[in-house]
Amino acid sequence: MSIRKRLTLILLSMMVLTCFLALVKGYQKSMHHGESLLDDELKIVAGVLIEQPLALSTDAVQVSNNSAQLLYQIWQNNNLLSGSSSLTNNQISFSEGFQTANVAGQRMRVFVMSKNTRKIIVAEPMAKRFELAEAVILSAMLPMLWAVPLLAIFISFFVKYALAPLTRLSKQLASRQANDFTPINWQVTDEEIKPVINRLNDLFKRVETAYLRERFFASDAAHELRTPLSSLKINVHNLANKQSNSQNHQELQAMSQGINRLSNIVEQMLILGRTQPEQWQKQFSEQSLLAITQQVVSEQYEKIDEKNQTISLEGDDFVINGDEFTLTTLIANLLSNAIKYTPNNGQIIIKLASNNNSFSWQIDDSGAGMTEEQKERIFNRFYRVGGDQHPSGEQGAGLGMAIVQHIIAIYGASIHLANSPLGGLTVKVTFTGVKSD
Repeated sequence: MSIRKRLTLILLSMMVLTCFLALVKGYQKSMHHGESLLDDELKIVAGVLIEQPLALSTDAVQVSNNSAQLLYQIWQNNNLLSGSSSLTNNQISFSEGFQTANVAGQRMRVFVMSKNTRKIIVAEPMAKRFELAEAVILSAMLPMLWAVPLLAIFISFFVKYALAPLTRLSKQLASRQANDFTPINWQVTDEEIKPVINRLNDLFKRVETAYLRERFFASDAAHELRTPLSSLKINVHNLANKQSNSQNHQELQAMSQGINRLSNIVEQMLILGRTQPEQWQKQFSEQSLLAITQQVVSEQYEKIDEKNQTISLEGDDFVINGDEFTLTTLIANLLSNAIKYTPNNGQIIIKLASNNNSFSWQIDDSGAGMTEEQKERIFNRFYRVGGDQHPSGEQGAGLGMAIVQHIIAIYGASIHLANSPLGGLTVKVTFTGVKSD
């Protein structure tokens, strides 16, 4: 949930709760105040009735009162002089003052006044008092309740206005390129935003330093190693041709393999340093994935033939906007891994498929496959499944899948690892929205 929604909900909740508490308190106050006023009214009515010049007669005067909003009786010397029709046949005995009792089938507030030989009983329904209190509280609180939706709109607007600097900062950060570490040049007056921008600028500076150090150190070191490695490889080759001793020849062969492995590591490090998204996207052009796959397979077919593996290429060709070098590197690394970890006489299947604006390149092998833990770590630099103790005995640098992940980022594609029906591993790369017009 966004901060804006959270603040709006909190403020509205507090406002509704405050209105509810005010409503309850107002109702209690209105009831208490209304009871006092109506009790005073009963006293006034009783005072007026007790002064009425009524003479004692055989039949009491009965007053019809269908609304039953106010009932009364006038007694003198225990004789009824006058009263409401619903009370004339009832000898009501109450002590002086106020009391609440059931009279004439309903709950009433009763007031009794005595003067000389006269006694006045005045009764008023309690329902009348409740209706009056409800009318008072509703008339006071209804405008506030109607104002809640309007206040909600105002609160939402002003919360949005108050959080506008954060929204602006978020949009600035979202529009930045991955390699853009320039400071945020934005003068703000909000005390809460200033430290955020200062901390971000400090972070950009530290990240840029680390980024450049990592990027250039590996590539520079690898580049510097290429020349001495090439010279060493030539010298070992020349020395091996001159040696006739078989033992020395085996040692030189082992040295040559080590140099080849080190050279492979250097080349992989150089490729890893070159695979930056912003560098390659500028030079995209139409590329046939089928043609590139066929080229890579032909280049590595000697390795396939050495292990007597069978390889098949299925599916239709499709053209995407891309770069030949990065696509070749991507496919070569995935195919090389499949060849390495597929045993002799194994099977490899490459499939190309398209679905609307989505295109996939998939490779299956009949190797040993990987566990879920290994799949999670496979893209880490220098990580190799089983290390050099893998049953395949293949040598490697552990950089191939890291390079694959970098290239995947260049194309905004996705990669998925799963168990293959052939018994080994399935690697599926999905390109979305990169088809050329």
